[in-house]
Amino acid sequence: MSTPLEPLTLTGSLVRLEPLSAGHHDGLVDAVRDGQMWDRWYTSIPRPEDMAGEIEGRLARQERGEMLAFTAIRTTDDVVLGMTTYYDWDAAVPRLEIGYTWNRASAHGTGTNAESKLLLLTHAFETLGCECVGFRTQWVNHQSRAAIERLGAKQDGVLRANRRYRNGALLDAVLYSIVRAEWPAVRANLEHRLRHRVAG
Repeated sequence: MSTPLEPLTLTGSLVRLEPLSAGHHDGLVDAVRDGQMWDRWYTSIPRPEDMAGEIEGRLARQERGEMLAFTAIRTTDDVVLGMTTYYDWDAAVPRLEIGYTWNRASAHGTGTNAESKLLLLTHAFETLGCECVGFRTQWVNHQSRAAIERLGAKQDGVLRANRRYRNGALLDAVLYSIVRAEWPAVRANLEHRLRHRVAG
């Protein structure tokens, strides 16, 4: 599958998104241990012992043109924060989704995730020419839903009993999106949220 999703680095004031590589393994293990990020039954965040397989899996999907995987790194001290991806590229629209995202617990609320989304959205709309960028999360993941809604994304709907959680329970997926006409307001909102953090 041919896509324009070529590995690249996106750099902001708080965070740098580097192409995922096996060299990020130890930093990602340290990040996932910060807050035991895998210990949430409604997520698919990898355990430390599964991190190598997670990296290999994402890179294999990237090789097939199914996703573009990033490692999030804090710019002030080069600490690895977590992972995120572009996926579900559809050239006919064009559109894609941003997801498979997690960040170390101590980074929550520091602005790094908001800046990551600003970097990814800017590249999607202004370089890749996307008409729409989608997000999805689980109905029960209220923290993730709130974070997506703070971006300015609008809820498109709920896919009920879409698949199963690791414990076998049925999962309801909540779909959100931002379309090109909404992007200027979303960008202004994110830049406003980040302004005092960067200044500080």
